Amino acid sequence: MEAQKYVWEGAIPLQIHLNESEVTTLPPPPPALILAPRIGYLPLLIPLIKPHFAATLPPGVDTVWFDYKGLPLKWYIPTGVLFDLLCAEPERPWNLTVHFRGYPNNLLIPCEGEDSVKWSFINSLKEADYIISGNCKNVMHMSQFDQLELWHSVMNGNLEAYLRTSSKLKFGIVEDEYTLKIDLCSQKSRKTTGEVGMGGQMKTGKIPVRLYIWSVSEDFEDFEDMPKIDSWDKISYINQPIEIHREEGKCFTLHDALKSLMPEFLVDKSLIDEESFRLEGEDEQVILSEDLSSNRMAAEGREISCQSVESTCTSGAAEIKLVRIQGIEPKLEIPFSWVVNNLKNPEHFLHICVCLKFPQVNSLDRLLGYTTQMQQ
Repeated sequence: MEAQKYVWEGAIPLQIHLNESEVTTLPPPPPALILAPRIGYLPLLIPLIKPHFAATLPPGVDTVWFDYKGLPLKWYIPTGVLFDLLCAEPERPWNLTVHFRGYPNNLLIPCEGEDSVKWSFINSLKEADYIISGNCKNVMHMSQFDQLELWHSVMNGNLEAYLRTSSKLKFGIVEDEYTLKIDLCSQKSRKTTGEVGMGGQMKTGKIPVRLYIWSVSEDFEDFEDMPKIDSWDKISYINQPIEIHREEGKCFTLHDALKSLMPEFLVDKSLIDEESFRLEGEDEQVILSEDLSSNRMAAEGREISCQSVESTCTSGAAEIKLVRIQGIEPKLEIPFSWVVNNLKNPEHFLHICVCLKFPQVNSLDRLLGYTTQMQQ
């Protein structure tokens, strides 16, 4: 609960500049300084930003959008995910440019302000419901009042209100192996911890995951030396559920989850005997909600960084250089159940940003082909 609270209270300092071509006064207006919630979305900041620049805007109809170093930002990706994905070396404040004219319809889907963001959020929630429950009934059966309360809790960063309303969805929680072990060693009774956890909650179902991958072919020592992302074509996207596989005496880790998402490209060294092995790829069923188009989901991301894993780079193998979830850098050995319960977004998706280093160009081509298949 404490980790989840930190996620909800997380914010990114933004320094927002008005696009030069839209400045009509001298001197130009100073940038706007705003704290943007990590779990929020850039269009929700418009009511704060527009009054700051209103006096200098040219005549016309507002069609607000943002860019970072010339890259138009996808408004339906949570702000924290955008930051984690595009700033390998975190930039504070994060310098963005706001545009009130010239919406790039060829690069971004239309956004009508808060209504569009709310629609996107609810539909992502339906998609998560479909993955977890096999249908969208939990969300569809919510009253309009409850849907509005849920949305307002996200907009206002009110975790207590969110937990109260979202509990009506009956999604449940993933059995947390890490917390369970702590509870078993505490003064709590086994009946309220171990027996319940090991009994009724063993079947955790499928976890909604959105994985954002950017690939590099050259090694680097510091994040500031990583190649910059200047096109969404450089981001591969996998929208695929994960099912936690439990083996007696073994914890299903974040690394295990990543291997299940990218079985063809991760070859790691055993932490015990250092003998290299190749993980055989298994077909994974891709479940997409009928309420969301795959085009809209073509590139997304969010912030957590993970320490790189020592990998054996052979033909077709990739080395994990960076993993980010909610702006933190967890070890890959962390229990995946803990990650899901504490770091997922309000729409019940876990957003993971990953940087992969490929030793050969043809390996990168295979990844792009693989993720394209996932999106179809």
